[in-house]
Amino acid sequence: MIDFFYHYGLFGLFLAGFLSGSIFPFNSEAVLSLLIYSGFDVTSSLIMATAGNTLGGVSIYYLGYLGKMEWIEKYAKVKPEKIHAILPRLKRYGSVAASLSFVPIIGDVVILGLGFFRISPFFTLFFMIIGKIARYIAIIGFMKMVM
Repeated sequence: MIDFFYHYGLFGLFLAGFLSGSIFPFNSEAVLSLLIYSGFDVTSSLIMATAGNTLGGVSIYYLGYLGKMEWIEKYAKVKPEKIHAILPRLKRYGSVAASLSFVPIIGDVVILGLGFFRISPFFTLFFMIIGKIARYIAIIGFMKMVM
């Protein structure tokens, strides 16, 4: 399956980033690593992976923003109790919590909750980008160390 994304190069990386940033389970890090190992430009790869992953995160935020618990349960597989359980933390940390969006499962719930409680879309996007770019920089740094 990774071959499909590799075949499309940076666009494939963007797609892999989008899928892994949205409610679909996927590993964009593997595609990023493969492209960098194959000699693709690091900066372009970083930008495409971050852009796709952020757009995927925005789709989760928007799903939460719509506020239909039936959809959240059906598509994101998150129970209402879980959303309401994170409310105190979201109120305390606000949009800064979006920087955790790179953490598997937890990050999706945080972003969904930020959307559900309509916490600042602009700042949520800002901190989401910071979290996602930091993860990809760490992956690239690791790749450079290994190569």
